[in-house]
Amino acid sequence: MDSKLLLPLFAIAIAVGWFFPGGETVAGKAGGSASASVASAPAQNDGSFDPVTLDRREDGHFYATADIGGTPVTFLVDTGASMVALTGNDARALGLSWSNGDLQHVGRGVNGDVFGKPVMLENVAIGDVELGSVRAVIIPNGLDISLLGQSFLERIDNVRIEGGRMTLG
Repeated sequence: MDSKLLLPLFAIAIAVGWFFPGGETVAGKAGGSASASVASAPAQNDGSFDPVTLDRREDGHFYATADIGGTPVTFLVDTGASMVALTGNDARALGLSWSNGDLQHVGRGVNGDVFGKPVMLENVAIGDVELGSVRAVIIPNGLDISLLGQSFLERIDNVRIEGGRMTLG
C-alpha cells in the first residue's frame, strides 16, 4: 500500500474511533431484510481461543482474513481503530446494503467528515478466534481496505506483537 494513502486511512480509523455505539443488525447474503443478520457458525464469546499468528507484511502492517457469514474479508489490523470498519465493496460482498440516507456522521478525518452506517456482525472468525455480535460500520467512501479495530480486538484476552508477528489469543 502506498505510504501516501496511509495518513488518510489512519485518519479515518481515528474518526471511526469517535463513532457512537449502536446500529442495527443487517442482512447477510441470503438477501433478507435490514433486520436480519450476517450469520455463520455459533460464536464463542469467552475470549479464550487457540492462538492465531499473523506475520508482518513487507509494508509493515498485519493483515487477517476473516470469515463473516461464510464470506472471506481481508482486514488491515488497526489497533488504533475503535471499530471494525468495512469498505463499501466488502459490505456489498457480505450482502449488506445502504443508501445515502442511512449514512451518519461517524467522525472527522484528514479529508473532512466521515460518514458511515453502523451495523452488527453476528459472527466474525479468524482461524479459531471466533466472536459474535461485533460492532462495525460501513464506510462506503474513502476507505481502501477494511479495518479490524478494537470492537473485535478488545474482546480477545491477549493481543501481542513480538518482532514480526502478532498473536491473537
